[in-house]
Amino acid sequence: MAPTVINTFLEKYDFSGKKVVLFATSGGSGFGNTVAELKGSVSESAELIEGDLLNGQQTYQSLTEWADGLKL
Repeated sequence: MAPTVINTFLEKYDFSGKKVVLFATSGGSGFGNTVAELKGSVSESAELIEGDLLNGQQTYQSLTEWADGLKL
């Protein structure tokens, strides 16, 4: 479950027609139902994409490869 501040952020800005990649900086339980739970905080035309756990173990190169692999 995402912190409430994430819902507030998504509700405040217009992400219509945009792809929003979610990521976490801590935790080990994965995303679970987070994408479905946050869907109500963005417009219907926004696409939420489950990203990855970015916990400081990644290198610049691995982060770049991850971002490039998203093909947004």
